[in-house]
Amino acid sequence: MNAAARCSTPRFSPQGTWSKVSPKAVREQLRAAFARWGLPDVMRVDNGVPWGSWGDFPTDLSLWLIGLGVAVHWNNPRSPQENGVVERSQGTSNRWSEPWSCDSLEDLQGRLDRMDRLYRETYLYRERLSRMAYFEGLKHSGRPYDPDRERELWDWSRVAEHLAACPVRRQVDSKGQVSLYNRGHYVGQIHRGKEIYVMYDPNRNEWLFADREGQQLRSVPAEQLTPQRVMDLEVTHRRR
Repeated sequence: MNAAARCSTPRFSPQGTWSKVSPKAVREQLRAAFARWGLPDVMRVDNGVPWGSWGDFPTDLSLWLIGLGVAVHWNNPRSPQENGVVERSQGTSNRWSEPWSCDSLEDLQGRLDRMDRLYRETYLYRERLSRMAYFEGLKHSGRPYDPDRERELWDWSRVAEHLAACPVRRQVDSKGQVSLYNRGHYVGQIHRGKEIYVMYDPNRNEWLFADREGQQLRSVPAEQLTPQRVMDLEVTHRRR
């Protein structure tokens, strides 16, 4: 069995794919990282669960990040080269840590921690300095974060402003509806099959539907968009 095949074993990742990891579990790991390293200015993410999809409204997790003042940059679809540094870093971690030879999750985590420190704090990068010494900003972003004071940092207006600036295209289905955050919203039977634009009105907290010429067709309350729902990661309707 080759190394790649051994790495695919579910021993250390029983859920297998990101789509099976709950957004709340991902958020807990982000909170731990932010508490240690500080809030980043921007997070560059790939498409798909739980991060979002390029050209669509942000996911629950992304809305939470935006409310914290962390901008989210979605890579273009099928463009891993846009995140080349991260891709290479993950490959280095895989080669140096040799997860296929680990006996337990704790063993793997210990190796990853050691290799991370070696790569960041010991391995010479430029001018005979480590990455940590060369890039002083790696020690902390300068934007402190405390999970216990998150509500003081989080601001709904950032979320509303972002949503208002990103109109999204939808095709009206056979029932005259479009889906937003996994809930159907009625546009009208007369518009079946049409491609329309969906926009968010932050002043009225409403979804606005318009045709391709900009003519407004209908508006409906954006009931799933409230500060508490975003904070709770409960914007998207998840069928049981």
